[in-house]
Amino acid sequence: MVDHVNDAEFEEKVLKSDLPVLVDFWAEWCAPCKMIAPALEEISSEMGGKLKVVKLNIDENPSTPAQYGVRGIPTLMLVKNGEVVSQQVGAAPKNTIVSWVEGALAAS
Repeated sequence: MVDHVNDAEFEEKVLKSDLPVLVDFWAEWCAPCKMIAPALEEISSEMGGKLKVVKLNIDENPSTPAQYGVRGIPTLMLVKNGEVVSQQVGAAPKNTIVSWVEGALAAS
């Protein structure tokens, strides 16, 4: 299940997570964000136990995106051991997202 996080919870739920975390920076008005949402839900259930998937609404939580230099959405950021190990901007098909996540985790 995809969890929703806010600025206040980001450190606890993402940076201090035991599992790698895929963070989706999104907004309600963003059509590409809505397009990838079902793929992220599937990835979350298929990779549960190996990866945590969270969404952060940039309109409601402006501090974290600013801190990480998020300029376009959707921005997918992979965080492992409190560090950003990879980042991808824009919508992509599920298989592309899975390949990117697996490749980034293998390399880190």
